[in-house]
Amino acid sequence: MKIDKVKINNYEIIGFLFVYVILFANAIVMEDSTAALISAFCGISYTILAGKGIPACYLIGVVGSGFYCYLSFHNSLWGNLLLYAAYYIPMQILGFFQWNKHLKTDKKEIIKISLDTKEQVLLFGITTVLSIVLITFLMKFGDNSPYIDGITTVFSILGMYLTVKRAIQQWIVWILVNGLSFIMWIQIALSGEKVYSTVIMWAAYFILAIYFYVVWKKEIGKLLFEEK
Repeated sequence: MKIDKVKINNYEIIGFLFVYVILFANAIVMEDSTAALISAFCGISYTILAGKGIPACYLIGVVGSGFYCYLSFHNSLWGNLLLYAAYYIPMQILGFFQWNKHLKTDKKEIIKISLDTKEQVLLFGITTVLSIVLITFLMKFGDNSPYIDGITTVFSILGMYLTVKRAIQQWIVWILVNGLSFIMWIQIALSGEKVYSTVIMWAAYFILAIYFYVVWKKEIGKLLFEEK
């Protein structure tokens, strides 16, 4: 059976290229740090490929996560550092193999799913409680942004779990996480750190999360309609 390539329309190509141009132009003009640039480039590429359902996204994600660990350590964001080093990188390796087990028969992309209401409520409740616990913990250790760092750390754990699970609900979680992370890194940039590429990265993440939620919702809705 012939396997078709993943389709990318002209609007997506223009949008993705626009993000990359802004990213590299900013790095040159603002003399941004190399680590921030590489992290942002890999992170945005990972999100785009993940949104298109391509397993190779995780290979790029591992590289981006490594550089993000360095940035988190340098800016005393202990929650984010622990998240990426101890969870993201191992889960991205797992995700690569898991996604390759659930590919469509006619395309090189994954089969997307949606969780039932009961599972959504349970996961959100557990994540909220854990966020409160982590915020309290981070405040005692002098985290620079305990509330945002705590919420984004715990909800990112949920987001990555849902990503590996191929669930559309991941994009709702990422909208929350990416929006808060964008605010957190703006505060860091305003303090004098050259992390402008990271700010752009989180802004791009936020927009892409909204876009891919809409795309996945349409695809899953279409599949459910065809099954009926």
